[in-house]
Amino acid sequence: MKILLKIRFNGAAYCGFQAQPDGRAVQNVLTAAFSDLFGFPCDITGCSRTDSGVHALGFCATVAPHDVPYAEDWCPIPAGKIHRAVNTRLPDDIAVTAAAVIPDSFHPRYDVLSKEYEYRIYDTPCRDPFFDRLAYHSVRKITDESVYRMNECAALFCGRQNFASFMATGSKITDPVRTVYAASVSRDNDGLIRYRVQADGFLYNMVRIMTGTLLEAAYGTRTPQQITDALRTGDRRLAGFTAPPCGLYLSHVTYNRDIQWLCD
Repeated sequence: MKILLKIRFNGAAYCGFQAQPDGRAVQNVLTAAFSDLFGFPCDITGCSRTDSGVHALGFCATVAPHDVPYAEDWCPIPAGKIHRAVNTRLPDDIAVTAAAVIPDSFHPRYDVLSKEYEYRIYDTPCRDPFFDRLAYHSVRKITDESVYRMNECAALFCGRQNFASFMATGSKITDPVRTVYAASVSRDNDGLIRYRVQADGFLYNMVRIMTGTLLEAAYGTRTPQQITDALRTGDRRLAGFTAPPCGLYLSHVTYNRDIQWLCD
């Protein structure tokens, strides 16, 4: 068996989830914490990489002993209490929020049906220190009419399409076709503007380029026709700027099976 974890993290101090030779990654911190908890080396496998500075509300990862094969009862802690045991070993910007027992055949990345990201924006006249590194500061006011324009443009992303123009230049991905199931923009009760997008997969910087494109639409410098042309031609120059990572959150992961999350 493996243990599937649901994790929240503030990524501001990390070079992303995946372990890097020259930077502090969330994976490294989790590996050290679980190895200390169980008293033997553990492997942490994530559902995604995430860029440096990107956050997570519902990141998923498995933990299992490093050496295989291993005893089926290797984990002496009930899944619903794992968060209590490991969070004392984690820094304040990372927390396990739930866990589930899953079979060895399960893979946290390849068994994903869809992922949902959200990008957070605030548009106050001055910078807000409480949103620092947690949301993008638009110094230009985003009106209700602007949010309406953003929604019109976000709808153009939906469906199975070639998103080459919404991929970072120099990316090694050879198949840029993805299916976007839903994309919308709203101003929520906390005053933040949130762009939410759900898809079967995402390209490198895809959500951040989408967000930059929608912001330009809000400002009146990007038209729906330009977005349509960008999708049709794959020309990166026809899409908008790459929004910074500070506002991006991996919010939800849907798997090809029901997960019995436990948190006691």
